[in-house]
Amino acid sequence: MEKSLKQEKPMRRRPWALGFVLFLGLVMTGGGYAAATNVVQSEVASADVVEEGRKLFLANCATCHGSNGEGAIGGPSLIGVGAASVDFQVGTGRMPGQASGPQLYKKPVQFTEEQISAMAAYVASLAPGPAIPDAEYLDGNGDTTHGGELFRINCAMCHNAVGAGGALTEGKFAPSLEGVTAKHVYEAMVTGPQNMPVFNDANLTPEDKEDIITYLKYIEENGSVGGFELGSIGPVAEGLFVWIFGLGFIIAITVWLGAKAN
Repeated sequence: MEKSLKQEKPMRRRPWALGFVLFLGLVMTGGGYAAATNVVQSEVASADVVEEGRKLFLANCATCHGSNGEGAIGGPSLIGVGAASVDFQVGTGRMPGQASGPQLYKKPVQFTEEQISAMAAYVASLAPGPAIPDAEYLDGNGDTTHGGELFRINCAMCHNAVGAGGALTEGKFAPSLEGVTAKHVYEAMVTGPQNMPVFNDANLTPEDKEDIITYLKYIEENGSVGGFELGSIGPVAEGLFVWIFGLGFIIAITVWLGAKAN
């Protein structure tokens, strides 16, 4: 026992031990300071972004949506819609709206990405709501087959089985999904713009949404194996085409043969 104590004392009194402790203390102090500084800078940057978004909101949106997003005669409340709704509506050019009507149309975007992000951050600061999706769900590397099944079950009745779009009631319509970015498809599912229902994570998980995006990307990149697809409108248009041109051709041949026989 005495021997072990004698061996431990020199270890604590070695010259490098003090230097090591000082070095460790400096590293921990410097690291803690850097981390705290980054947090403060991040909070300041976020506050600046929100303030910039508020200014843009007051200049371009408050007339219809109220100065605090509470809604007005011309537009609904934005409290609780989240950043995803703003990013979708403004990022597709549907907002600011030009005129009231059955449905807002997609048009050229009027703001930069930074301005859209700032307005989204401001609206998100009003109350919790759907956030802009993470990039991991937008890469199109999901399950195409599963995505097709989910799309046909939940979306095809309005958007057509291959996303070609379709007519609804009272002048409304489900737009074509060709060329729509993965981010905007995801945001539409979680926010339910205009006539579309909301598909939250309890209805469709983020992985399910990724699969649907993958399916839409697949059908956009791969043409119809059956040839001319008539805009993918569906069997009604294709049947009408057959009746008009196919049956018309048969009638024309019949008339020609009858005239020739006479």
